[in-house]
Amino acid sequence: MITRTVSKNPRTTRGDLVNDLQRAGTKVTKATISNTLRRQGLKSCSARRVPLLKPVHVQARLKFAREHLDDPEEDWENVIWSDETKIDLFGKNSTRRVWRRKNAELHPKNTIPTVNHGGGNIMLWGCFSAKGPGRLIRVKERMNGAMYREILSDNLLPSARALKMKRGLVFQHDNDPKHTARATKEWLRQKHFKVLEWPSQSPDLNPIENLWRELKVRVAQRQPQNITALEEICMEEWAKIPATGDSSDEEETP
Repeated sequence: MITRTVSKNPRTTRGDLVNDLQRAGTKVTKATISNTLRRQGLKSCSARRVPLLKPVHVQARLKFAREHLDDPEEDWENVIWSDETKIDLFGKNSTRRVWRRKNAELHPKNTIPTVNHGGGNIMLWGCFSAKGPGRLIRVKERMNGAMYREILSDNLLPSARALKMKRGLVFQHDNDPKHTARATKEWLRQKHFKVLEWPSQSPDLNPIENLWRELKVRVAQRQPQNITALEEICMEEWAKIPATGDSSDEEETP
């Protein structure tokens, strides 16, 4: 009964199971339930947050994957990836635990659907390429199209130069209305940026998510106590993140 219940609804808690069994005339402890489920290969894990996908989003993601399936590695090395993220001052966002088997973290029953741009205390805009992190800035006001283009002018262009990107580089951003506005498209065209066509509701496809995760772990370890410290630590830790494979080369340079 226990295994069948959590297989049908992974969000069932041990307390729920204890109550269900008591109503059925069987008295068990939470520890017994945990041991029973572990023997069946199930353990309690935090539910993975994933984008909320409608059928149209699924089709767009498949189309994107098929179009780029055979792209050579050097093509991806000439992409600048960008995104905004919000970082909390205290603690983590709420989590939900589920019972699941190994390697089943992305099964729909074991995930929490999300949409972009959740809550937080400071918003950051950043970019990076295969050559390393670009600029990171704090966005202090509600961003509109004009502000976004100013951010690109002040930070995207210098990042491209600092990263020594080749001519014909490709810029990635998502489908936020500020990003897809006619004025923004025209600005990018005038600056000779090719834009990577991006499927909606696909933040998980953007490799910058790995950098955000790394940054948030580093920041949490330093436990900032106020917003000013949070911003300073974010900038310090971002600057310490090396390009993959570059750190060992730098150590060997005399």
